[in-house]
Amino acid sequence: MHTGGAIEDMPYESIRAQMETNFMGAVHTIKTALPAMRKQGNGTIINISSIGGLMGLPFQGYYSASKFALEGLSEVLRMELKQFNINVVVINPGDFHTSNTQNRKNVNASNSDSAYEMQFGKTLSIIENDENNGWQPDILARKIYKIIKKERPANHYVIASFEQKLAIMLKRILPGKWFAAILRGHYGIK
Repeated sequence: MHTGGAIEDMPYESIRAQMETNFMGAVHTIKTALPAMRKQGNGTIINISSIGGLMGLPFQGYYSASKFALEGLSEVLRMELKQFNINVVVINPGDFHTSNTQNRKNVNASNSDSAYEMQFGKTLSIIENDENNGWQPDILARKIYKIIKKERPANHYVIASFEQKLAIMLKRILPGKWFAAILRGHYGIK
């Protein structure tokens, strides 16, 4: 699930739905699978996060929050499950041309009273352009297939364009204000 809009404008039911789908959905699946994985003495859990789980994306705050939560959960699980020979892998896809753009529930798009309406519209058009020009999903599927086949997969895989991978690296090495300025520039936020 993917919601768009200003944090202030997002209704609580949309926030709950976002967290239920992206975070609690993974929690329920993991809790259901773990007893069998522990019993067999191995396994791999693959959590699908997002670039938005590594950096907060404007007007996608609750989506990013749900993915950040999945990142933290995966980090803890990795430590807790080490003794049972269970791998925990996080995949961070960048922009892919999927139905996310058409299916995103945009709160501000229908709220002409929002203080964020103009900026949201401008930023949303950039987000949608990035998504519509993103990679085809079969690229992600092939990479996930290769990860599944690995005996000892890495903890994280960022499957994204060079520019998106560069943004992740810049977030790690630049002062926060500098990186925020770069991100604001990309999304047309003054």
